[in-house]
Amino acid sequence: MAKVAFLGLGVMGYPMAGHLKNKGGHEVTVYNRTPAKAEKWVAQHGGRHAATPREAAEGQDFVMICVGNDNDLREVTLAADGAFAGMRKGAVLVDHTTASAEIARELHAEAEKSGFDFVDAPVSGGEAGAVNGVLTVMCGGDKEPFARAEPVIAAYARACRLLGPPGAGQLAKMVNQICIAGLVQGLSEGIHFAKRAGLDIDALIDTISKGAAQSWQMENRYKTMNAGKFDFGFAVDWMRKDLSICLAEARRNGAHLPVAALVDQFYSEVQKMGGGRWDTSSLLARLER
Repeated sequence: MAKVAFLGLGVMGYPMAGHLKNKGGHEVTVYNRTPAKAEKWVAQHGGRHAATPREAAEGQDFVMICVGNDNDLREVTLAADGAFAGMRKGAVLVDHTTASAEIARELHAEAEKSGFDFVDAPVSGGEAGAVNGVLTVMCGGDKEPFARAEPVIAAYARACRLLGPPGAGQLAKMVNQICIAGLVQGLSEGIHFAKRAGLDIDALIDTISKGAAQSWQMENRYKTMNAGKFDFGFAVDWMRKDLSICLAEARRNGAHLPVAALVDQFYSEVQKMGGGRWDTSSLLARLER
């Protein structure tokens, strides 16, 4: 059992913190910008809630964070009442936010100066993965703190791997989102074409999902896509945030991402249709306007 703080009880963080308490058996303190959410979590799971990130981090072995973006991350770590001000020497901060590789490197350097460790550890698997405790966790940082953090992360992870130095976890998550963007667009076009061609969608997918076209997106999203329902996963607004990080990094490292850039524009059209909170499979709705 470890003493763990979890900062950020959103769609992902709320169940992740629950797994730390109930499955991992850890002593958990939570913080959320909206205190009512933290109070609800404590009423449901036990543990305690803190008024600030600094208070939550004080005396903890591990501090886990899952917030929205780079700015949120800076606020919850580096502000006067941020977690960095409360962390003890030798502790490990694990950041599950999908953010830039740049801020991961910045926070790793700041943590090192203060005598504690930082691991960037963005996740994949969406809300269902968080609820079911089967997330994929992509990590960047130093080997020793990762080795200490991995058994704690295991409370909500199906796979967890150190992929390189600070920032490598964020870079891996960028690759994940680049791949998803192309897959979802291809699946959307395939279903759109099949419907126009008069094919039986269920029979079609049952057949082609046994071959080279198979993907997680196909098996888990085709039915809801075919039904025109788009409330089953990661929101378009968040995907555009992630793709903007990918495209900014590509400008820095010289990578060419023509499909990711194009799909990002398609998602902007979905937003204009009022679909900012629809899930990423809503690319089909754009084709069927």
